[in-house]
Amino acid sequence: MKFGISGSPTKSIKKPWGSEEWLELNQHYCYKIININSGHRTSLQYHQHKVETLFIRKGEAKVLIGDEWFDMSEGDYFTIHPETQHRILAKTDLEMLEVSTPEVDDVIRIEDDSNRPSGKIDFEHQK
Repeated sequence: MKFGISGSPTKSIKKPWGSEEWLELNQHYCYKIININSGHRTSLQYHQHKVETLFIRKGEAKVLIGDEWFDMSEGDYFTIHPETQHRILAKTDLEMLEVSTPEVDDVIRIEDDSNRPSGKIDFEHQK
């Protein structure tokens, strides 16, 4: 088991499109490494309260923010504000760093390639 400076253990979560490695979750913020396999994409979703900033560490992506697609690659970053629909498509194997406010279960899924249910998601991160 890996530990961060705070002493909290890291948490690995498998997703249909790749994985998340949670490095820190506390009352102030959440810090994750997100890996998306080439050709896969996240669900189309939004958050009611959560703000997240993602930094592309490796790879290339097409990122939907609102109703506009952006081509992004290593070194690019973007911020998603509440009520903003978004989705990430990995053009190559993708590794991103995410720092967000701590509302990790604040996800409203609109559409998903893996037939996961739409609506408010509040159980997937308990694994």
